[in-house]
Amino acid sequence: MPTSRSYRDSCGVARALDVVGERWALLVVRELLLVPQRFSELRRALPHVSSNLLSDRLRELEHNGVIRRRPAPAEGPRVYELTEWGRKLEPIVLAMGDWGVDAPQPPPPAALSATSVLIFLRGAARPDPAAPPTTCRLELDGRVWTVRLASGRVQVQPGEPATADVSLRAEPKTFSALLADPATLATACADGSVAVVGDLSAIDRLLHAVTDPWPSGDQTSASPEVAGPHTS
Repeated sequence: MPTSRSYRDSCGVARALDVVGERWALLVVRELLLVPQRFSELRRALPHVSSNLLSDRLRELEHNGVIRRRPAPAEGPRVYELTEWGRKLEPIVLAMGDWGVDAPQPPPPAALSATSVLIFLRGAARPDPAAPPTTCRLELDGRVWTVRLASGRVQVQPGEPATADVSLRAEPKTFSALLADPATLATACADGSVAVVGDLSAIDRLLHAVTDPWPSGDQTSASPEVAGPHTS
């Protein structure tokens, strides 16, 4: 059942926690940072939350103006997306991710969503600005993403690229492990945990943009659950 608990404290911190301080609320926000999602997609990304509890959090966040529902692009259930006010939580969530990488790892089995890995990739990758533009097609946990490296920056967008230099399919934890240690790519391809089609050097550039980042003035990176060697 949705909660209406309040700290009854006029401080802005307390009022913010009245809105997004309930368990799972900020992880729902994290999952919606990159792309709107259906209820079933959120359940898959957050496997340790019950359907009832997730429904409660979604209703609360919608009631409080953090998210909204809109019709899906195709026939099917509606999707949830952040409102303009909810979008303002992004730097807060990313800062929490930076802070949280020094916290202890949770006990197994621990989840790791594609969104979490991609948020880390977007923040941590520092491609060589002199390298040619590269477009990678990533398929993580059944969803396709387009990752572009160009002019020393990385862009992450949902959906199929018009053209791609390389395509990689893996589970989020496997891709996270590759970001932590690109040298394991050949082994992962050999054992079938990773499927790569196209220019292997393009994937190599993507992975090494994280492990051997090109110097950049903007050092912002974050993910609540992943930070290269900190992952398990």
